[in-house]
This record gives sequence, structure tokens and C-alpha cells, in this order.
Amino acid sequence: MSAGKMMRTLITTHPLPLLLLPQQLLQPVQFQEVDTDFDFPEEDKKEDFEEYLEQFFSTGPTRPPTKEKVKRRVLIESGMPLNHIEYCTHEIMGKNVYYKHHCVAEHYFLLMQYDELQKICYNRFVPCKNGIRKCNRSKGLVEGVYCNLTEAFEIPACKYESLYRKGYVLITCSWQNEMQKLIPHTINDLVEPPEHRSFLSEDGVFVIPP
Repeated sequence: MSAGKMMRTLITTHPLPLLLLPQQLLQPVQFQEVDTDFDFPEEDKKEDFEEYLEQFFSTGPTRPPTKEKVKRRVLIESGMPLNHIEYCTHEIMGKNVYYKHHCVAEHYFLLMQYDELQKICYNRFVPCKNGIRKCNRSKGLVEGVYCNLTEAFEIPACKYESLYRKGYVLITCSWQNEMQKLIPHTINDLVEPPEHRSFLSEDGVFVIPP
């Protein structure tokens, strides 16, 4: 059957559908309605939300940590036992410790108050690990947990080894113009004293061998 005869047969036998077909083709495409409303983060998570956007869209250096960020992500209170095998995996996820959707390679949680941590910024300088020249060391021992990434590289699949420590905290500090004070910048290490007890110099300066 020729194309012309086939078309005439369709028009004769099915006139209504073919008449409606051009109208259907001319109608605009209908998109499924998408709800674009979302709840803005709670006040205590607002800074996390802003930092999340900054990590993905900023091309400049990372914003220096604030007092609130250090308190949320580093300082802890009594709760889950510090020697719990899942401590780091649980706390890092709960405190949103990550960078651009990637797991951090290591992290420290410290059982202390912020004011105590900030005072360390005014202690004497000591050598740090990882080639960093100057850190400030706590005068007393601090309890905490060292977290070491063992599995995955992207959240939320990060898995960590949790190591309880009680030792001297080594931190770096930065000057904050708004507060006109030195504030904690990074936790460099949490050094247990038995391993390094022989590395106190004659004047009492704590020295870590390279």
C-alpha cells in the first residue's frame, strides 16, 4: 500500500485522534512542579552552611577558623567513652568535619574548655610534627582522641581509627583582628608523655625529635 493510500485510510477510520494530534504537538511542554523551598539551617549550623558554600565556590584561601568553629569541631564534653572504637567515625559525622565532601585524613577531639585552649596560644614555642616549625604546647596533660582515616575518601562513607590519648596538646594559633587576640588555628598533635619524657631540655622546653 502506498503512503498516500495509507494516510487516507487512517483519516477515514480514525479521524478524531489525527485531528487532535497537531493540537497536542503545539501545546507547550509541561514540567513537573519542583518544590524549591527549603528550611534555612538552624542558627547554630548557619556558619557550617556558609562554610559549605565557601568551600565549593571560593577560589581564594580557606577562611581562618573562628572560636565557634573550634568549639563545635574540636572541643568535646563527657559523653561517649573516649576509648570507644567508633568514637571518631560517630563524632566526625555528627560535627560535619570534612572538606569539599572529602574525608579529612586526621582530626583531634579535645576534652577541655575553649578558654583553656586559647591560653595555650601564649605558651612557649616548641617544634611541631609534619615540618611545621612553631607550635604552642599545653603546660598540662589533656585528654582527647586522635582520629586517623582508614576507609573511603568521600562523605558519608568515612571510617576512622579512634585512639584515646592523654598528653600535651600542640597547636598553631593565628591573630584575629576583631577580637585583638590570638586564637587556636589547628591542632597539630596530642603527645603522650611516656614516649617523649626524655625530650625535655635542661630549661624545661619540650622538644620533639624530627
